[in-house]
Amino acid sequence: MIITDPTAWPLPAGLPRSLGEAAATYAAAGIAVFPCVPGQKRPLTAHGFHDATTDPAQIVTWWEQLPDANIGIPTGVVVEVLDVDVHATGTGYPILRTLQQEGLIGGWGQAVRSPSGGLHLYYPADPDVARGSWSRGRAHVDFRGTGGYIIAPPSTITTTRGDRRYETIAHGRNPRPVDADAIRELLTPQPERTHHPAKPAVPRERPVEQLASWVAALPEGNRNAGLFWAACRLAEAGLPEPDTFALLEPAAIAAGLEPQETAATIRSAHRTTRTTDVPDDPVVAHGVRSLSGIGR
Repeated sequence: MIITDPTAWPLPAGLPRSLGEAAATYAAAGIAVFPCVPGQKRPLTAHGFHDATTDPAQIVTWWEQLPDANIGIPTGVVVEVLDVDVHATGTGYPILRTLQQEGLIGGWGQAVRSPSGGLHLYYPADPDVARGSWSRGRAHVDFRGTGGYIIAPPSTITTTRGDRRYETIAHGRNPRPVDADAIRELLTPQPERTHHPAKPAVPRERPVEQLASWVAALPEGNRNAGLFWAACRLAEAGLPEPDTFALLEPAAIAAGLEPQETAATIRSAHRTTRTTDVPDDPVVAHGVRSLSGIGR
């Protein structure tokens, strides 16, 4: 699906600076939105991105109650997003150049600079192909598709340097869906070949999609401990705390945990991982290194 008519690209070309007015502008364009914590990425609604709506009355109510709420947009419905991260541990821009050389990132509809200095490339979602979200933590590149969400302009994130805004910096021509599967395959480390005598089989990779699904299916009595374990694995893999929230919070809420309890558990997991040298689980470590499968 190639959008040859620029007016068919769903995202507004311009946005008001007011978050409430911007949220209403997205909704008028047919893009469902939901409020997130001011200065953060965590949803304010009970069911996260599942509560997103285009209903003008609901949007007015949300942003009248909290005018500084950030704007969340579910991905995989109208738009999909390739997220190039910038962290203290590295940047995804070298990989972005590789993807450009391979001809894998053309067709974006708009480019957004994130508060960290990273880049969000927005693409139209293909209505005939549902692509799940995934993350490649070591490459600092994520894909936000089905089951995920993105924080959209003109939202802001509070950093140690003050508030930093998501800003649209360019609009593309003839937007078309991105081949996220090809990008994921390119970024997935291939196992090293060996000519040693037969050894015990290496456990299969546990993708993050399965990790999130496992959290979502946790029974009462094990939910908090299971979420803590999963959050620790992601933290050990180098995923920043806000991204762990985006990856695991929807699954935890689906399991029946309250948002406040979920937030406390994820924060505790990151604190524990920062202060404790925890040996890697070889099964989880390999799967989390590729960080595939769930959305934010």
